[in-house]
Amino acid sequence: MTLAAFIKEMPKVELHVHLEGSIRPETLLVLAQRHRIPLPATRVEELHDWYTFTDFAHFIEIYKTISRCLRTAEDIELITREFLIEQAAQNIVYSEVTFTPFSQYHASGLPFADQLAAVNRARTWAEMELNVRMSLVIDIPREITPDEGLLVAGWAISAIGNGVVAFGLGGNEQGNPPEKFAAAFTRARLAGLPGVPHAGETMGPASIWGALKTLHAVRVGHGVRCLEDPALVETLRHRRIPLEICPTSNVCLKVVPSLEAHPLPRLLAENLVVTLNSDDPPMFNTTLTDEFLRCGQCFGLDVAAIELLALNAVNSSLLPEADRKNLEDHFKTDFARLRSKHHLTETA
Repeated sequence: MTLAAFIKEMPKVELHVHLEGSIRPETLLVLAQRHRIPLPATRVEELHDWYTFTDFAHFIEIYKTISRCLRTAEDIELITREFLIEQAAQNIVYSEVTFTPFSQYHASGLPFADQLAAVNRARTWAEMELNVRMSLVIDIPREITPDEGLLVAGWAISAIGNGVVAFGLGGNEQGNPPEKFAAAFTRARLAGLPGVPHAGETMGPASIWGALKTLHAVRVGHGVRCLEDPALVETLRHRRIPLEICPTSNVCLKVVPSLEAHPLPRLLAENLVVTLNSDDPPMFNTTLTDEFLRCGQCFGLDVAAIELLALNAVNSSLLPEADRKNLEDHFKTDFARLRSKHHLTETA
C-alpha cells in the first residue's frame, strides 16, 4: 500500500487528455436535457453502459454525440471547470489538454473565439482557486477536409500566447493519414506552434513515420505500434521523441487485448521517452492516477520507474524552459519527501 499511497500523493503532469472526452456522464445528461438533444440512454447508469465501446468507430460516434451537446460558451466553461477540479484532486499540477473546437463549430456554429474565451475563463479560475495550470493543444479531427484543417490551423495560430501551445491531430487514422493535413501543420509550425499529432494507435508505423516526416511531430500521441519497426524505434530513441502512452484507452479500443499484453514494458526497455496518460478518463473509467496504479501493479514498477514516468511528462511538456526546470525541481523535492514519508527507497 505504500507505493500506492506514494502514487496518489505525488505531483503529476498529464500531456494526453481530451477536454471533450473528460465529460462526466452526469454532466452529459444535464447538457443533453438542457439543449433537448436525444441520447441513446436517459439515465447515468445506462450512459455508462453506452460508454462500453465495441470498436473505434463506436468511440468516434460517442465523441460526436458529446460534441453536439456542447452548444454554448457556458457549456464549454462548465466542462473545463469540472475537468480542472478533477485534475486538482489528483495533484495534476499541469496539463496539456487536447481541445477540438471544430466539432462544436460544425455541430452548432459556436465560434472558436467564444469557445477559447470560455476555456480561458475556467483556466484562469483554476490557477487562482485550485493552483493548477493547463494549456491547450488545438487539434484537427482527421475526418474533416484539408481546407477545414487549414481553418483550424488559423484558429490555433490566432491563440498563440492565449493558452494554446501546440497543434494536434486526432480521430480515426484509418483512411486519414498524417499527410492529408501537411499544409495545416506547415502553417502552424511556421507560426511557431509545434506539432503533437496522434499516430500509431489504430494504424501502424507508417502513420508514425508520416507524423515525424510530414508533420514534424515533436511528440507523438500513442505511438504504441512503433515497436513493429526497429528503424522507427531507433529514430524515436535517437531523437528523444516522447510518446504519450494511454494504456487503459488502448485496451478499451482493442489496440491491445489486455493490460498484461500492453507494450509499455517493451517501450521502457527500448529506452524510449514514455509518459502515462488517461486520454478520455470517464469514457474509459480511468484517471491518470489509476494509470500509474494499474501499470505499477501489473508490470511491477518500482518507485524509480514511477518517478521516471512522472518526470518524463514534466520534461516532455511545452512549458518554457525555466518553468519546466522549476517544475522538475519541485517534483524531485516532493518525491524525496514522499519516499521518506512512506518509507520507500528509490529502487523498491
